[in-house]
Amino acid sequence: MTPLRTSREQDTHPGCALRLPATASTVSTIRAAVRERLRAWGVSAHVCDDALLVVSELVTNVITHTVSDHLECRLSVGAGLLRLEVEDQIRARTLPAPRTPDPDEHCGRGLLLVGAVSSAWGVRDSRHGPGRIVWAELPSRTEECH
Repeated sequence: MTPLRTSREQDTHPGCALRLPATASTVSTIRAAVRERLRAWGVSAHVCDDALLVVSELVTNVITHTVSDHLECRLSVGAGLLRLEVEDQIRARTLPAPRTPDPDEHCGRGLLLVGAVSSAWGVRDSRHGPGRIVWAELPSRTEECH
């Protein structure tokens, strides 16, 4: 992952970005990179597991629902929050939104899961080009269950 700083981050809030092709193999690559970074930052195992679920769902949505050649995954931690962002290159025709799939459907639960484990999530248009960013925030520290 590449160091990343944005105007809203302070030096005490680390951030990283990874840009990869929008292909199925990217999901495991990003999961491994996010896991490594979160461990280095000392994020709890519980939050790390939730973050891996979120990033997997967001990356999979880009691969499934857009015609992007590449995507960018960004993460930062600060003020007690872990923020994950996945930016596509070419947005889908519709806004990402949770839906309620039929019980027999094998897909369609991703954003429901993101909403369940995140303290907040949302969508915004990219500042650079026709892409869209889906972001999620999770508490960066949790008390370990005993």
